[in-house]
Amino acid sequence: MRPPVRSRYAIPRSASEARRLIENLVRAQFPAHHEAGPAAETVTDILLVTSELVTNAIRHGGGVVGLWARLDADGLRLAVRDRSDDLPFVRARTPGDPVPIGGYGWPMIRRLASEVRVTPCPGGGKEIRVVLPVT
Repeated sequence: MRPPVRSRYAIPRSASEARRLIENLVRAQFPAHHEAGPAAETVTDILLVTSELVTNAIRHGGGVVGLWARLDADGLRLAVRDRSDDLPFVRARTPGDPVPIGGYGWPMIRRLASEVRVTPCPGGGKEIRVVLPVT
């Protein structure tokens, strides 16, 4: 097996820029780990989680201060850093709330990832690391 391939450390300005970076990495490096290309569902899940993590960092975390990813035998390892010390949480739903807005991203990330870690960063902020299975 080849060693893991690590992307360059990046600071995307938007979720769409982050998705582009990660999709390029996955499509370019996937053959190093599997003969065939990635399944469409795999790419969709990876891009959805990337988008949610970056969007949450922008909306709730004071902005993205770093993003990295690599493929290895366990899947795609993806990390997003932001400026906030606040931990992600699941928003409670109020019975009878006519139109609950938001609060779906974090549960979805936890459901799609095989591993999720939130680590405080020295000097403030946090890094959220996920492992996404690849097939």
